[in-house]
Amino acid sequence: MIETLLCALVTILPDFLFRRYVQGKRLGRELTLFSVWYELRWGLTACVMLTLMVLTTLFYFHPATNAVASYFRTVTILPQVGGRVAEVYVVNNQEVAAGVPILRLEGLSQKAALESARAAIAQVEASRKLADTDLAQADAGIAQARAALAQARDDLERNQLLRDQGSSAVRVTEIERLENLVDQRSASVEAAQAQKAAVEQQIEVLIPAQMASAEAQLQLAQAELDKTLVSAGVDGTVEQFALQVGDYVSPLLRPAGILVPATSGRNRFQAGFNQLAAQVIKPGMIGEIGCMTKPFTVIPMVVVEVQDVIATGQIRPTDELRDLQNMRAPGTITVFMEPLYEGTAEALPPGSNCIANVYTSNHERLEHDESLGTGQRIFLHVVDTIGVVHAAGLRLRLLLMPVKTLVLSGH
Repeated sequence: MIETLLCALVTILPDFLFRRYVQGKRLGRELTLFSVWYELRWGLTACVMLTLMVLTTLFYFHPATNAVASYFRTVTILPQVGGRVAEVYVVNNQEVAAGVPILRLEGLSQKAALESARAAIAQVEASRKLADTDLAQADAGIAQARAALAQARDDLERNQLLRDQGSSAVRVTEIERLENLVDQRSASVEAAQAQKAAVEQQIEVLIPAQMASAEAQLQLAQAELDKTLVSAGVDGTVEQFALQVGDYVSPLLRPAGILVPATSGRNRFQAGFNQLAAQVIKPGMIGEIGCMTKPFTVIPMVVVEVQDVIATGQIRPTDELRDLQNMRAPGTITVFMEPLYEGTAEALPPGSNCIANVYTSNHERLEHDESLGTGQRIFLHVVDTIGVVHAAGLRLRLLLMPVKTLVLSGH
């Protein structure tokens, strides 16, 4: 409507003034309701054509959309293991910080596994003390075997000395018996030393390995028990949480509730623009949004990112070939926008539905590009100027939004 009125000022109005004051045609006589088309045909035709040109230029270089929202991520409250709830620490709509406990499961089998792991560690510690006793016993056995070996060698040397001196008190069989006894007691010393080495090996290698295995089992059991305690991963608000003690929750089928992060979806908006705007919208462009959650307020925005793919073009491999004639309606260009001034969008809750305009600015090009011709400069000035019409239209829509929503919609 605004565009039509502006175009009529330079088309229909001059035509009417020419008919009225130059040709002398009078209202109610030559200029009647029935003859207005014929009399003002040139102005009406020029007004329609100029209006279409202005609208096309306006919507192409200054895109607008009704599909704007601040999407936010939710975190499902799920335990890593299934079980019955033993304790509930929070209530619905409660704000929690990261690490705050939310609920705890019974965890009877996890507690039993933890006690079993602790008993295994105690058993290994007892075997270490027993090995220390065995080591002392092995040292005593070595000393005893060496003493017996020393006595046998002394007896053998004494009898051999008497035999060499020609004494008749020494028998050959006795010397042979003592030699065998020395060999036997030498073997006993070696056996005692081997037994000590086995005990030392047990203390240095086997028992530490058993202790490491028992400690690993203890850590695993503790980790499984820790899974029964569900804590908040991020700062946020607990929603849809009606859990009671005795309820059964599962990581697959029975979530406990939803955690809405405190920072997710704030100060960042996603807008879907028509595909015709793909070559116009660039990062750094200035825009404006208005939301139902904060009526009568225009928030300056800046384009920070433009998604380089269109969502409707994605495919998922199936057992059928895709027929392009069954493709959905053309998708939109996803544009990410943030407030131009810090703090201006803090009052908008995540999930707000908004409308947005993005404005093309040729100021820098007009200032620094000396290769532009006169026609190009006029056209670029026109493009920048008619953006004011779009900005006025946005503000008019924001003024009418409460009336349209609360009165005319019937809700």
